Amino acid sequence: MLVELIASTRFDAVTFQEATGFQSEPWTPSADLLAEAAGRQCYEAWERKNPATATNRGYLANIIDHQHFSVLEHASATFLVHGVSRSLLAELTRHRHLSFSVESQRYVDQTGREPAVPPALRGTDMEGDLHAFHAEAVDLYVQVRNALAEQGVPRKQAREAARAFLLNAQPVNLIVTGNLRAWREVLTKRYHVAADAEIRELADEILTHLRCIAPSTFQDFGDVIGNEEIRRAA
Repeated sequence: MLVELIASTRFDAVTFQEATGFQSEPWTPSADLLAEAAGRQCYEAWERKNPATATNRGYLANIIDHQHFSVLEHASATFLVHGVSRSLLAELTRHRHLSFSVESQRYVDQTGREPAVPPALRGTDMEGDLHAFHAEAVDLYVQVRNALAEQGVPRKQAREAARAFLLNAQPVNLIVTGNLRAWREVLTKRYHVAADAEIRELADEILTHLRCIAPSTFQDFGDVIGNEEIRRAA
């Protein structure tokens, strides 16, 4: 699995200060600054009178505490994701506020790739079984694609029929974008002990990047959600 942050919102603090007089804290990441600016715009609260919300981190902690998440929708983050399973993609696309550009199996040849191995199978004999089964499935894919092509079926239509023989473990590449409120919603559900193990790994990678570009916005995300409840019950 490859997860790279390839785009994120840039806040023009100089222009905003010229228009409003608001002085942002030095070195505060753009995404966090934009969320604070949006919140302060609602009340034109440009002066930092309340010590509890005088810093960007304190201001966004208050936003999170009161669940006023609309101000987090102005900033976005875009990720390049390679090598995840079609099973993961099916779960990720349930998050309606994300935007996806996904590799097409009708246009892109599906040979020459290793399967996306579920975490529970890694390092076991069953991982080898999956690789063997995957290889057989790809061989069938090639046979069907070629047979249809010989019958005069156009390449795109031949691939769309042949892909029926591929496994859920067939890897897929995509680009996905979400605003920071949407990413919080994803993490709440997928950075969780009850989530699918592969998508939890993806959530962990995404959170690592989001903490770099918006540490205050994601300050309340610590250990995998649900672990504390498990420890208390043990």
